[in-house]
Amino acid sequence: MLGHVLRTLLRMVVTFFVIITVVFLATQLSGNPVDTILGDGLTQEDREILIRYYQLDRPVWDQYFAFLRAFSDGQFGMSFIERRPVAHIVAERIWPSLQLLVPAILVTLAVAIPLGVVAAVWRDRWFGNAVMALAFLGYAVPNFVLAVFLILTFGYWLNWLPVMGKATAAHYLLPTFVLSAALIAALMRFTRNAMLDVLGQDFMRTARAKGLPERAVILRHGLGNAGITILSVVGLQIAGLAAAGSVVVESIFSWPGIGELLVNSAIRRDYPVLQFGVITVAFAVIIINTATDLAYALVDPRMRRGSGK
Repeated sequence: MLGHVLRTLLRMVVTFFVIITVVFLATQLSGNPVDTILGDGLTQEDREILIRYYQLDRPVWDQYFAFLRAFSDGQFGMSFIERRPVAHIVAERIWPSLQLLVPAILVTLAVAIPLGVVAAVWRDRWFGNAVMALAFLGYAVPNFVLAVFLILTFGYWLNWLPVMGKATAAHYLLPTFVLSAALIAALMRFTRNAMLDVLGQDFMRTARAKGLPERAVILRHGLGNAGITILSVVGLQIAGLAAAGSVVVESIFSWPGIGELLVNSAIRRDYPVLQFGVITVAFAVIIINTATDLAYALVDPRMRRGSGK
């Protein structure tokens, strides 16, 4: 088990370093930000001062090492636009993003797993088929299409719910639903498939032969064994949600989180904010995947035995 943990942590470090390098190179390829941001409203002398200050006149390798050194001061450079430390700007957006991401995950777990179990147990009934039809529909509709449809319906035509910002509890309803919709659909399908794999196993028939109640057979033995597969899927889906889903949803609903910050920084070519924002999201994804991998090893005895050899 210790060997598996060390290999997982090593992969995490290597992956994070590769992401840092790719983010730096990708932002450098888009051009000089001083020309885009300042335009003709600055004198040539002031322009040269800013270029030297941000080290844009130096070779790419020098800029890369300066980019790495910026991690050592805890501020990660200065924003081109706001002229304040990047770490402060990104830190202000983390909590709003968590306020949206955590409820979406809780809603997903509360809805998807029970419906997936029901769809597997009642697979030959109309309710099980209806659940799967709903899952396929939710999986097929992109979140930005669903977001626009809900905004038009509940925000414009019916005027029931607010669609921008996070001032009240009502502001959370639409973005939380949109963010969790695709994840609910995917997790329902995986839960149903995982349950179908274990419902016909010998240990399930043995549990019924012992006279255990059907509820205990399904939940304790069936879901308990299917939970290993469901755990890995949940980790991957949450990582994808943190990496991509929140960017689209936050931008559409003007939610002041990291996703909206990344979009605005990319449009304005605020390289330091964009770089550190992407790295922050990537780090969160790596942590989620690493935690999922370690949790999978803890709950699956086969991996523990394999790691100990």
